[in-house]
Amino acid sequence: MVHSGKNTAVLGLGHSGEAAAILLLEEGACVTVCESVDSTIMRQKAAHLERRGARVLFGSAAESDSTAYDLVVLSPGIDPSAPLVQNILKKSIPVIGELELAYEECLCPTVAITGTNGKTTTTELTTHILAGAGLRTMASGNIGLPFATAVRESHLLDVMVLEVSSFQLETIRSFRPKIAAWLNLSPNHLDRYTELEDYRAAKLRIFENQTPDDWAVVNALAELPELPARRLTFSAKTSAADFTLDGNAICFRGDKIIDQSSTLLPGNHNAENIMAALAIGYALDLDLETLALAIGKYAPPTHRCEFVRELDGVRWINDSKATNLDAMEMAIHSQQGQLILIAGGKDKGFTFDSIAPLVAERSRTAILIGEMKERISASWKKTECHTIGTLEEAIHLAHRISRPGDTVLFSPGTSSFDMFLNYGERGNLFKSFVQQLNPHPTENP
Repeated sequence: MVHSGKNTAVLGLGHSGEAAAILLLEEGACVTVCESVDSTIMRQKAAHLERRGARVLFGSAAESDSTAYDLVVLSPGIDPSAPLVQNILKKSIPVIGELELAYEECLCPTVAITGTNGKTTTTELTTHILAGAGLRTMASGNIGLPFATAVRESHLLDVMVLEVSSFQLETIRSFRPKIAAWLNLSPNHLDRYTELEDYRAAKLRIFENQTPDDWAVVNALAELPELPARRLTFSAKTSAADFTLDGNAICFRGDKIIDQSSTLLPGNHNAENIMAALAIGYALDLDLETLALAIGKYAPPTHRCEFVRELDGVRWINDSKATNLDAMEMAIHSQQGQLILIAGGKDKGFTFDSIAPLVAERSRTAILIGEMKERISASWKKTECHTIGTLEEAIHLAHRISRPGDTVLFSPGTSSFDMFLNYGERGNLFKSFVQQLNPHPTENP
């Protein structure tokens, strides 16, 4: 009970904030929750917490709260520049995140996985194969289940597998994973970070408390500083790594471990996700052949190049989880034939210029939605673009213009928050609308 008796505040009443508040209450802390948004959903959450003994402040009362707390827990989705946070920072109160708070209570070793792309797949895959090898484990963190909720089970586990974001890593203090995995890095969240280097620096914090007794599982092509932990490397693009790709064979130091074609994870990006998961298992002294058997039984997560249906000879693919250009590029490369690409969403501070040649080569039409639709259309001058008001309208247009053999790929390339709660809601709506489509009427001879 690290914070028993302390006067604490939690900033934000999303999933992480709510979980942090409940954990602090269970520890015996005095808890105030501060939330800028006053809505029906937030009021319902507040009522639940108030019944458990918390105090909840909304709007201007939250942003001007004058209490001198012993500790503040910042939810990862809240920008440090927000008035809610600045009000706390000017009082020099110690600030940690929900990741750090839960880590302080965790009773088992942790595996932490970060990267711009592939975090969720690798976290789920790692959890699946560790369980297949006999370990008691579960996945939490940025994957959906807050670490502060999952940590209650840590006394029953051999290892906790965590998906961690740059936002979560900004506020760590003592967080030290036994195994830290770095998958890749590409421009993202430039609406929050001034420069790519700031984003990179936040992610690098995953290694900062590790020691030579720990492991760093890293992409062999990543330009990383000297790390204190032992390294295991992987790459689908070079043979200068511990885990490599030789044709379809994923190898460990030259020996074949698994044929990628026997899995449900196609593409070089998934080959690297498999390698990272295998490397984590190896660092835990698990048998690679046993891990490979478990990989063959794994089905990928929803919203990542997820097949929805085939209608009139047209394949419909849901890739709502593609919230940056690297993810979009991977999705395009993973599909066969000509595409009708549905893209667009929240303006995150980057342009779509770099992917324009690939889109022009692989897509005969792009249908654009969201805040960025006009800017994307201006970037993709060599592609026929349609700017549309809603996702449902985009789907109906794609249905009208599609031809047998086409693939309609919904790969937004940016986040969902301009129109949806999250990429999950966005993807579920896409699937629902697609399932409601009717076949084109058959022409009479």
